[in-house]
Amino acid sequence: MSDTPHLLIPLAASHAEGCAQAMQRLALPHLDALLARLTPLEADAGEETDFAPPHERALARHLNLPGAPTPWAAWHARRQDGAWAFITPCQWHVGADHVTLTDPAALRLDEADSRALLAILAPWFAEDGITLAYDQPTRWLARGAVFEGLATASLDRVVQRDVRAWLPDAGQARLVHRLHSEMQMLLYTHPFNDARAARGLPPVNAFWVHGAGALPQPPAPVAPPEVPTALRDAALREDWPAWTAAWQALDAGPVARLAAHVAAGGTARLTLCGERGALAWHAAPRGLRQKIQSLFKPQRFTSLREQL
Repeated sequence: MSDTPHLLIPLAASHAEGCAQAMQRLALPHLDALLARLTPLEADAGEETDFAPPHERALARHLNLPGAPTPWAAWHARRQDGAWAFITPCQWHVGADHVTLTDPAALRLDEADSRALLAILAPWFAEDGITLAYDQPTRWLARGAVFEGLATASLDRVVQRDVRAWLPDAGQARLVHRLHSEMQMLLYTHPFNDARAARGLPPVNAFWVHGAGALPQPPAPVAPPEVPTALRDAALREDWPAWTAAWQALDAGPVARLAAHVAAGGTARLTLCGERGALAWHAAPRGLRQKIQSLFKPQRFTSLREQL
C-alpha cells in the first residue's frame, strides 16, 4: 500500500463567469510554489456532459476501481453479491421549462425522518426487485439487477440543475423512470410531507440514483487521498466569495503542508479537478534543463483554468 500523500481537490476551477472573476483576484502562493516543484502527469480530458465528474474519475483511478460507470455503492458497501446503487431522497422543483434538483442538504433530513421515509418507499421498490437499506440521512443503499451496468449521473452533476439531461438512458432504465413517476405521485399528498410542512421543512418528492453497478472483486488496497470538499460545496452553490475563501484556507493548510513535504525531498501527488478535466502532478527527480525552464516559466494555477 503506497504511503505517498495525494491531495485531490474537486472543483478547483469552474467555467462559470463568477469563478473567472474570482480567479483574477486569487493569490495562492503555496500552490504556485508547489507546482514549480512538481512534474506533470497525463491530463484527464472530458466534457461537462460526462455523467462522472473529473474528481470522481480521479478518485476511482486512485482507488483502483473500474472506470465510468464506477460502482461506488458496491465499493462503499464492500459487497460483491450483485449490483448496487445509492438512492438519495431529494426534492425536484418543477418549473415551466425545467425540473431542478435542489441540494439534498437543504431538506434537513435527520436519521429518524430518513428511516421513516425509507419504510414508506421500500415496499414499492421491493415490488420491482430492489432492496433498500439505510446508510445515512440523505443516502440509502439499493440492491437490484436493474443496476447492473447502469450508467448514472453523479449527484454533483445534477444538484441545482435540470434533471432531464442527467437521467439514465430510458431504454436501459425504464423501471427507474417508472419509479420516479410513481414516487412523485405517492409523495405529493403523503402525510409524511404534511408533517414536514407543519415543521417548516421542505417536501421530499423524488429520489436520485447514482453510483450504480457491480463490483466482482475488491480492488487492490491503497491509502485514500485527502479530498477537501469546501471548494466543491461552494462551487455547486455558485458562491464564489465562499469558494475564494475556501481556496485561501486550502493554500494556507493542506497545500502549504504538501509544499513543505516536497521541499524536504518527500514524494507526493497533486490532482486539481474542474468541471471537464483534471490535471495531476507528482514529485519526481527533474533534470537540469527542467529546473532551469521552471525558473523562467513558473507554472501558475490561474493559467490552468481553461484545462479544467
